[in-house]
Amino acid sequence: MNERTGTRAMAALRTITLVGAVLTTGWSAGLFYAYACSVMPGLAAVGDRAFIDTMQRINTAILNGWFMLSFLGAPVLVVAAGVLQWRAGSRTALAWLAAAAALSLAVLVITGVVNVPLNDRLAAAGAPDALTDPAAVRAAFEDVWVRWNVIRAVASTAAFGCVTWALVVAGRSAAA
Repeated sequence: MNERTGTRAMAALRTITLVGAVLTTGWSAGLFYAYACSVMPGLAAVGDRAFIDTMQRINTAILNGWFMLSFLGAPVLVVAAGVLQWRAGSRTALAWLAAAAALSLAVLVITGVVNVPLNDRLAAAGAPDALTDPAAVRAAFEDVWVRWNVIRAVASTAAFGCVTWALVVAGRSAAA
């Protein structure tokens, strides 16, 4: 491979990585947004046992490859895009990618520290039909989970905006 071909290949890799970061960050933001504006408000209208049963089922179903691709792929691709931009000496998009990486990390931390432990406690409560006080189980879960999910939605949407702008800035820089 000659130097010119290698340079083009690296430019293509930088672009592909940035586009992948935009897509996965967008998927993640969309998921948290959908929960914030439709799933959780819809579930707020159902009874306690139905709420617990549905959330337990959702928490099991979401642990799949497609979710993991966006949830873990977004921060990995954002960081990879930043590293590739830095190694190429292209600093124009770095601040936006750094902000996106910090916001993506915040989403991971919130999920691991708040939402997953709440999900685990909800699962440990047992079958909704066997609960003696489903209202208390729901009360210990719902408000805190919803509040922190809204924060995740805002952070992941901001990360999406930052990485999208990084793609625009990088494209302008490459065209100049």
